[in-house]
Amino acid sequence: MKKTYRIEVDCANCANKMEDAAKKTKGVKDASVNFMALKMKVEFEDGVDEKEVMQDVIKNCKVVEDDSVIYLD
Repeated sequence: MKKTYRIEVDCANCANKMEDAAKKTKGVKDASVNFMALKMKVEFEDGVDEKEVMQDVIKNCKVVEDDSVIYLD
């Protein structure tokens, strides 16, 4: 399953850090961040609860970029 989320991030370098952090999160098959559109696309592994995985993605992104925001709505 793939989902797209709105994000807030200050610069392209920070967006790249968020993308790397998301890709390393357990349950994420692939992730990409588009800084210009302020969007994050996440492809989840089969059988995972995407809400739980996204909580981990948010935590991991906060580690590399503490003022980043991912909107789950």
